Amino acid sequence: MTEGDWNDDSDYRDAVRRAERAERAGWTLIAGTTGLIGLALVVLAVVCVVAVVAGLYLVMTIN
Repeated sequence: MTEGDWNDDSDYRDAVRRAERAERAGWTLIAGTTGLIGLALVVLAVVCVVAVVAGLYLVMTIN
């Protein structure tokens, strides 16, 4: 070991920073995907409720 690099942790710190950045990006992607799926489910539920109400309205107007 040479005298100048006995306390050189720059490679370790760079690796930790890259890993933290990748982890943040991963969690952001997971949160975004989960949010989009949740939004799609809410929209689907609203469409189903509107379809049921429209169907009931049609049945009531036919009679």
